[in-house]
Amino acid sequence: MDVKRVKDYLYWLYYQYQLVTCSYVLEPWEQSMFHTITVTVLAMVVYTAYVFVPIHVRLALQFFSQIFGPQPEEPSSITNRH
Repeated sequence: MDVKRVKDYLYWLYYQYQLVTCSYVLEPWEQSMFHTITVTVLAMVVYTAYVFVPIHVRLALQFFSQIFGPQPEEPSSITNRH
């Protein structure tokens, strides 16, 4: 891909974003406020997912391992016991 195609693709994505959010009808100062709020909310969602999702996944795994009991050992370690 050359630089012009990448640039055109990014412009197209931004145009699609403006069409979907209807921000093209806003005045420039309203657009900047809207984009600032949108980026801030998106950043907070990404940060929250980064911080809290692993904790919740770990807790869910602990919860389900308590419900279903400990996992069985591998067959090779069971047969080698004497």
